[in-house]
Amino acid sequence: MNPDFSVFGETQSAPIALIATPGAEELTELIDKRLVALFKESKLGKKLQKDTFILNAACPRFTNGDAKGIIYETVRGKDLYIVCDPGNHGVKYTLMGEQIPLTPDEHYANLKRIICSCTGKPYRITVIMPMLYGGRQHRRNARESLDCAMMLQELQAMGVGDIITFDAHDPRVQNAVPLMGFDNYFAHYQILKSLVRKFPDISLDKNNLMVISPDEGAMTRNVFYASVLGLDLGMFYKRRDYSTIVNGRNPIVAHEYIGSPVMGMDVFVADDMIATGDSILKLSREIKEKGAQRVFLAATFSLFTEGVEKFNQAYKEGVFDAVLSTNLTYRIPELKECEWFVEADLSKYISYIIAAANFNESLSNLLDPSQKIRELVENLKK
Repeated sequence: MNPDFSVFGETQSAPIALIATPGAEELTELIDKRLVALFKESKLGKKLQKDTFILNAACPRFTNGDAKGIIYETVRGKDLYIVCDPGNHGVKYTLMGEQIPLTPDEHYANLKRIICSCTGKPYRITVIMPMLYGGRQHRRNARESLDCAMMLQELQAMGVGDIITFDAHDPRVQNAVPLMGFDNYFAHYQILKSLVRKFPDISLDKNNLMVISPDEGAMTRNVFYASVLGLDLGMFYKRRDYSTIVNGRNPIVAHEYIGSPVMGMDVFVADDMIATGDSILKLSREIKEKGAQRVFLAATFSLFTEGVEKFNQAYKEGVFDAVLSTNLTYRIPELKECEWFVEADLSKYISYIIAAANFNESLSNLLDPSQKIRELVENLKK
């Protein structure tokens, strides 16, 4: 549900300010355009309207690789939102004559540099980190680090009041900071909206469409899709070889399917991210071999760490019909040119979150997209 500014009055907590860490400029500029339009359309008066909410900031580097954070405008008394994209490996800096891509660790270091540059002057600091840094290392097995929990505790100690993220690998990591805000949003509605726009002939009913979870870890998000749409739900579970480790993980031996027959059905598969894509393509082939009509793959984060060639080949073979994802993290340039890739823009959604939080309004309606999805289904039927 969109925030209704007409009933907010003029109880803005503090002036909004946005800062993009290196690599998050594209998403921040989209959010800024949405916010500017949102406030211009409201009845709050000209004093709250601006041409841009983005503050000029940078993280320049010295020749030896050291860096520093600089904010060129005042942040005193601002309701500050810092956008960080730890997954953007397209940002590079020069070190010893070589171009070095930024790793998640360096993106996180830049975030801390910007926070440190504020010197405690903002009214409130909120970090927008759509893909959570260290999110895949959220729990400990034997003698291992807890990167995500450490990150949250460090941000809290630096004065961050809230963190906004999307589809956290395991949201229970917020237990590390019980007194800090941790808002975990999902792109369910935006992804379904993109699916309907790309394939207007799709039927979102149980006679034509079913949901399949790629593994047990993705069951929660797929249960949501199946429940809100009233569809049948199936699941693949991964049998792994725990005697060996390849690239830091136990290799998958086989995918076993549990659920209703997929013969003649369209199939929707949702996961949090696509990295190499090997497992999701293998799963898609098995679904097609079982007689599925169309296969739609959805992921909140489209990393494609090994490029798009294997997906291009699989698409030509008819293994899947579309990959639906968001613009919440960096997408490699060649991905945007693929005809099978469908992107959902989340900047409008994030602008609503910022606006509601800025006026200290409840975010409950924004956290639950069920009603919006039901309206989408009804409009599709009409």
